Amino acid sequence: MSRRRGNGSNGMGWVMGIAAIGAIGFMMMSPKFEREDPKITLSRTGYWNFRDPIDVTVEDKSGLKSFSATLVGPHEDWSIIDDTTPSMVTKRHFKILPPKGVRNPQAQSVELTIKATDNSLWGLFMGNTTKETMTLVIDQRAPFLSVTASSYKIQKGGSAIVICKVDDPQLQNVTIETNFGKTFVAQPFYKKGYYASLLAWPVQQETFNATIVARDKAGNETRTAVPVRLKDHAYKVSNIELSDAFLNGKIAQLANVYPQTIGVTDRLEQFKIINEKVRADDEKIIHGITAKVSTALLHDFRPIPFYPLVNGQKVADFADHRIYSYKGKENVSSAYHMGLDLASIQGGAIKSSNAGKTVFSQPNGIYGNLPIIDHGLGLYTLYGHCSEVHAQEKDNVKAGQTIAKTGTSGYAMGDHLHFGVLVQGIEVRPEEWMDSQWIHDNITSVIDAAKIVMH
Repeated sequence: MSRRRGNGSNGMGWVMGIAAIGAIGFMMMSPKFEREDPKITLSRTGYWNFRDPIDVTVEDKSGLKSFSATLVGPHEDWSIIDDTTPSMVTKRHFKILPPKGVRNPQAQSVELTIKATDNSLWGLFMGNTTKETMTLVIDQRAPFLSVTASSYKIQKGGSAIVICKVDDPQLQNVTIETNFGKTFVAQPFYKKGYYASLLAWPVQQETFNATIVARDKAGNETRTAVPVRLKDHAYKVSNIELSDAFLNGKIAQLANVYPQTIGVTDRLEQFKIINEKVRADDEKIIHGITAKVSTALLHDFRPIPFYPLVNGQKVADFADHRIYSYKGKENVSSAYHMGLDLASIQGGAIKSSNAGKTVFSQPNGIYGNLPIIDHGLGLYTLYGHCSEVHAQEKDNVKAGQTIAKTGTSGYAMGDHLHFGVLVQGIEVRPEEWMDSQWIHDNITSVIDAAKIVMH
């Protein structure tokens, strides 16, 4: 009687095979065996001033086991970082600084090598490794910067212009930083090496100062103050008593339209939301659209006074600080009216005095039907509460063209135009841009003076 051989060994083979497949499956699925290389992000590539640190961020799901950074020059190597302390933190930050005692290298460039290994057990428990090598051109020369011309003064809530000359073969940008956190972007102007920017002093800011900053790709920068005198201006403050007729009429009507008031039944609370939250949301859209400025060379800028509504009479002031009360409760809500209200006839024709491009033409909350036009150099005009809009987005508008008709759309109690002027996202006094003498003294004469220097 013969016996069948191999059943035991075959069974054992199956068990080992299944175990191997299971182990491989475990390794493929387990986070401990993740296979993604560490991700390295640097704050600077290409150029370095050999002074400011280069910020490095390393990200990996399994944490970081080791990190090293080495600089290689033509004659010597420097180990900048060699960190072999395992960490389970999924994101770590490092700073690459020049070697101690070396501040003015003779080399025109250095080679930076960064190597990072994670805590994964993949690759025979060695982990995943990323290695990046790049050449950094050493540039320690700051840009040349000088003010060519600027407005003599700026009024609170108003505008000004500054023109400057900047020279650096590796120039990155020219900006104007302010004391209130706004950064204006200067646009290439008239000829190569010159930049211009309109400036704005917000009505809510008590003071104003601005500094031109020329920055190159290596991180070098030159700063100089904008030489402009300050002129204060007092704006109107209106104390307004809310009536039940207004709350149960216009506010009730608007509360059925705006999503911010869904579920709110109290009329006073509805008003507060519309006057503050809806207004802020609408203005955020406006500020985002009008904050943009072109980086293309602008050959000239010669606006004429804006006169948007024939025979238009002022019915509300720019920057009027409106403080509301209701049945003895003071300051239940407040807001700044950031435009000039003009009224003539019902459905009056609204014209764009200066050419431009329509960048927005949609309903926008309390502003109603709202076309916004870009006139160049960061100057925008907007036209609120329109009954009809003829200028559509991306339309090129000619000077004198009818773009809309006055109306009551949005938060408007009567047929009128809400006319606004903005400089890189900041509302400014429309009256300045409606005054030929102001435009000459503060804008075009400054440009003409700069052109004499630029020739």
